[in-house]
Amino acid sequence: MRPRIEDRKYFAGVKKKIALLPFFNESPFESEDLEVNATEELRLELSRTGEFLIEPMSQKLFGTSKEIYVGGGLKLTQLTRHAKIAGINFVIFGRVIDARVREKSDEIGLVRQTKSYTESKVEIRVFDVNAGKEIYTETLPGYADDATYRFFANDREEQLQYRRDLLRYAVRVSVRKSVPKIAELASKLDWVGRVAKIIGNKIYLNAGRLSGINIGDILKIITEGQEIFDPETGALIGMSKGDMKGTIEIIDYFGEDGTIAILHSGGQVLEGDFVQLY
Repeated sequence: MRPRIEDRKYFAGVKKKIALLPFFNESPFESEDLEVNATEELRLELSRTGEFLIEPMSQKLFGTSKEIYVGGGLKLTQLTRHAKIAGINFVIFGRVIDARVREKSDEIGLVRQTKSYTESKVEIRVFDVNAGKEIYTETLPGYADDATYRFFANDREEQLQYRRDLLRYAVRVSVRKSVPKIAELASKLDWVGRVAKIIGNKIYLNAGRLSGINIGDILKIITEGQEIFDPETGALIGMSKGDMKGTIEIIDYFGEDGTIAILHSGGQVLEGDFVQLY
């Protein structure tokens, strides 16, 4: 195992929950393979940061990236409240715009030297559920160059596999470039959880140990914000911030990722109210 050059950054904050939708591929090569490759590479890299929880039911909740593009993003806006109830902070979706391999060969006897130049373009977009609007979109290039010596009579299947590997690698390079930017954006925006149930004086929240909530934490209770529409076009611009109703204190964990709290200050807490770090 190689020694780590720098210590891994210690993340002590609350993890934001992400819905990662399956990407789709517009390039003419390896359609389904590159879709899966881009999606899983982003899932892996976001998980490695230690700053996010990725909702396993993302596709069931929101569909695929292709469905979002076809609907012009309207579907995400319509599902904003549904996403909040599920505890989702961000929806990430995207597409492989292009992926191609160009080859140049020099033949010397029975041996062929082949140089391959691979490039990809991947678009990644982030929708902020709490604000009800898209906050990031970028097209990221990826490149992979390689040179191999092949016998002139190499079989076609081996060559196809070689091209597939290069295309996958170039797409992974594109995807990785988005992770620092996504993490930077996420660090500047509020984490939001929800009151799932109230039994007696105990308040059950939909975020717990996995999300980074600690016993003794004080959270503020906020009402749901209102949708703000453009008076001229009728288009949804975003969500206003809710009003603070009071605070609660975390006293215990329950389930896989839930906490139990009691009222700390303020007025009545209702099921469905939202919570934020104080």
